[in-house]
Amino acid sequence: MKIEKRNVKSSAGDITIYKITNSHGAWVELSSLGAGILGVGVPDKDGNIENVALAYADPADYMADGPCLGKCPGRYANRIAEGHLVVDGKTYQLAINNGPNHLHGGPTGFQNRLWYSQETADGVVFSYHSANGEENYPGNLTVKATYAWSDDNVLTLHFEAESDADSVVNLTNHAYWNLRGADSGTALDHELCIKATKWLPTDSTLIPTGKLDDVAGTPMDFREFKTVGRDIKADFDALKFGKGYDNCWAIDGWAPGKMSEQAVVLRDPVSGRKLTVDSDQPGVQIYTGNWLAGSPRNHSGRPYEDYEGVAIEMQGFPDAPNQPGFPSQFLKAGEKYQRTISFKFEA
Repeated sequence: MKIEKRNVKSSAGDITIYKITNSHGAWVELSSLGAGILGVGVPDKDGNIENVALAYADPADYMADGPCLGKCPGRYANRIAEGHLVVDGKTYQLAINNGPNHLHGGPTGFQNRLWYSQETADGVVFSYHSANGEENYPGNLTVKATYAWSDDNVLTLHFEAESDADSVVNLTNHAYWNLRGADSGTALDHELCIKATKWLPTDSTLIPTGKLDDVAGTPMDFREFKTVGRDIKADFDALKFGKGYDNCWAIDGWAPGKMSEQAVVLRDPVSGRKLTVDSDQPGVQIYTGNWLAGSPRNHSGRPYEDYEGVAIEMQGFPDAPNQPGFPSQFLKAGEKYQRTISFKFEA
């Protein structure tokens, strides 16, 4: 495995960027800003290697971007209702940064921090120390995001976190995928399959109601492959609330510590590329890039437009700290949080 390293200036300091290339020439580019994915270059059905992860031309533009492109949000990815968090009977008021709710750990979160980085034989370990009270979360939390790239084009992301006081944690990656090529246009004609018979209905601010509904007979049914855009304009509240898909599905057969194989599969019939996502996370937030317009410029010299990428965010359920019926995202002092996401690329 070949690993190249460079530094880029930003308003927060030097960003360290790693390009990891396997023996077949397929590559991954990673950034110390938000432990982010800047690109994944994999072959299509004709062997042409092209980046399939949405990317900005300037690595410094990832700082405080609206789409959270490619980065690892935290301390709590996704939404917490009204920023209301109770840990050990004590109430914490978190920042309100998404309508009336708290999103992705707050305005800065983990995604807009520079992480410490260290090369491994086949990837990079990013680590970050989140001080007690940062974004008003309790506990000094140490977190690691370990990426590994393989010769068979599998990108594995393993999270670890530990706190010296009871807290909450929910970690994921927020890359947007367009398997036809990062700057090729709409991703609505990609085909998606989710191993989920249940999804989480929400209120109009995208906070789960606490129920799990059947996908059958609704636009939320992706148990068999269908194009992402087939039902996106349907007369269905969830799609109106988010201007497209921005919803969480409960992965069938999930159990703590168990990897769910083929939890989500995305494929592009034109390029022949297929992305298979395995994970031990209980849910997946599918976000169809409904608010990408106005983003920083990409490598084609233009901003992205809405629906040009699909984010597949393997994670704990949104607002789980306020929903006792959901899988717990509480982390006891001294215990270790561990989660794994695997992205397998084929053509």
